[in-house]
Amino acid sequence: MKTAIATASYAGDFERCKLLCETLDAHVTGFTKHYLLVESGDVGLFRQLENAHRVVVDERDLLPAWLKAWPDPLTRGRRRIWFSPRILPLRGWHVQQMRRIALAAHIDDDAIFYADSDVAFLRSFDVGTLWRGEDLRLLRHEDALLRPVPGDQLMWSANAGALLGIDPARKSPHDYIGTLIAWRRDALISMCKRIEAVHHSHWVEVMGRVRRFSECMIYGRYADEILDGRGHFHDGKDLCRVFWFAPAPTDEEFRAFVAEMKPEQVAIGMQSFIGVDTDHIRRLIGC
Repeated sequence: MKTAIATASYAGDFERCKLLCETLDAHVTGFTKHYLLVESGDVGLFRQLENAHRVVVDERDLLPAWLKAWPDPLTRGRRRIWFSPRILPLRGWHVQQMRRIALAAHIDDDAIFYADSDVAFLRSFDVGTLWRGEDLRLLRHEDALLRPVPGDQLMWSANAGALLGIDPARKSPHDYIGTLIAWRRDALISMCKRIEAVHHSHWVEVMGRVRRFSECMIYGRYADEILDGRGHFHDGKDLCRVFWFAPAPTDEEFRAFVAEMKPEQVAIGMQSFIGVDTDHIRRLIGC
C-alpha cells in the first residue's frame, strides 16, 4: 500500500517546517512523497525545502478558485483571511484543514499521513507500519468525549455529524484528534461526496459556512459511522508527544519531556504559540 506524507504550513511556521523536514528525512521511511501544502504567496519560500521526495503544492491547485486569500486588516496585513460570498471568513487554520482533505483528489496514494509543521521526529518510523494488510490505522481515543474535555471538541464532533448528515441524536463518544494521523484517500474522496450529497453544495462551501470544525472529527465519524469502520483498525496511542501550553520549557524541562516519551511515540510537537526558538530546539535534539 502506498502512503504519502502531507504538511499544511505557512510562512510564519517556515523554520519549524524546515526542522520537521530535516528530522523526517533523517528518521522516516516507507513513504512515496512529502507534500507541503501552502498558500500561493508562500510557495516561493517553501520551494527551498523541495528535494527528490518533497514537493510544494499551491493551494490554488487544491481548492476552488472562488476561495481567495486577502490581507487581514485586523492584523494590519501580517496574516491572511480567506473570503467568498459563499462562506464565512476563514482563518489560516481553517484553510489548512481544507488543504489536507483536498489533497486526496490530486494524488494516487492509498493513504496520507499528516505531520504538522511543529513536529520533529526523534526516532525511526516506517510509515508502512500504519497498515495491517489493507486496513489503515485510525487514531481513536475511546469514549474520550464522555469525560470532561477542554476546548471545542464536543462542538466539533456535533458539527462533524451535521456535515455528514448523521442524526443529531447519535452523539459520538470518541475523540479522533491527534498530531500524527493517517487517512485513506478513497475514504476522503467519498467523504467529500457524502457532504456534497447531503448539502447540495461543494464540500468546501459547506465547511466554510460552519466554520467551527475539526477535520479529524469529520473523518473519524465518517470512517466509523458511515463506513462502519471498513478499511480501518483502531489505535488509541498517540505517536507524537506534544508540549501544549506556555510558558516555554527550560532546557532541563525540555530534556525531561523528551526522556518521558512513550515507546510508541516517535516524535515531539512544540506548539508554536508557546514561543520556543526553533534553532534552540534543533540544538537540544542534536539535529
